[in-house]
Amino acid sequence: MDLIQFWTICSANGVVMDKEQIFSIERYRDEVLYWNPKVNLISRRDAENLLEKHILHSLALLKYIELPKKARCLDIGTGGGLPGIPISIARPDLHVLLVDSISKKIKITSMLAKHTGSRTLTAKCCRAEDLQKDKANIKHFDIIFARAVSRITELIGWSYNLLKKDGQFVFFKGGDVTEEVETAKQEYPELTIEVKNISMFGAEWFEADEKKLVICKFN
Repeated sequence: MDLIQFWTICSANGVVMDKEQIFSIERYRDEVLYWNPKVNLISRRDAENLLEKHILHSLALLKYIELPKKARCLDIGTGGGLPGIPISIARPDLHVLLVDSISKKIKITSMLAKHTGSRTLTAKCCRAEDLQKDKANIKHFDIIFARAVSRITELIGWSYNLLKKDGQFVFFKGGDVTEEVETAKQEYPELTIEVKNISMFGAEWFEADEKKLVICKFN
């Protein structure tokens, strides 16, 4: 996929970006590809499909989730900045914190975040559960998302106290999530869970790969 195709698919699915934002996406893509052999930010077998399999996948959240203006977002286990950096590029008004416990990854990701020029995109080397030790983070985030990190119950357990009362978790998943969803409902009876199958015009592989967003809210 080239950048023109990427831009066209984004626009067709309501994720509208200008030329400067597409330039930032291009720079981010190129820098991830440069650093990946050294730090393993993404699966090396997927590197040639970075735009469609990783960046476009990250931006699918913006098609399905209406994020409040200047919302505070937490990206758990961000790795190479996914989904947080592409989302921040497309929505520069958001305040996004990227966290990962692997220092060599977050060091590079912090540099990539700075290269976007955003003052509301930051990266920190820590575990999500460690953020809860700082009172300033309690009930601080409007949305908490994670992509290919862990099971729903574990992700919520790590960050439960960080989410605002009316906030939501959004987890990127693939395949059959029935068992995970049922386990989460048993663990957290007050949790409402909605599963959305990702379908993007011009990018049929999301349906073929059974990609989903699992949206969790507490009543």
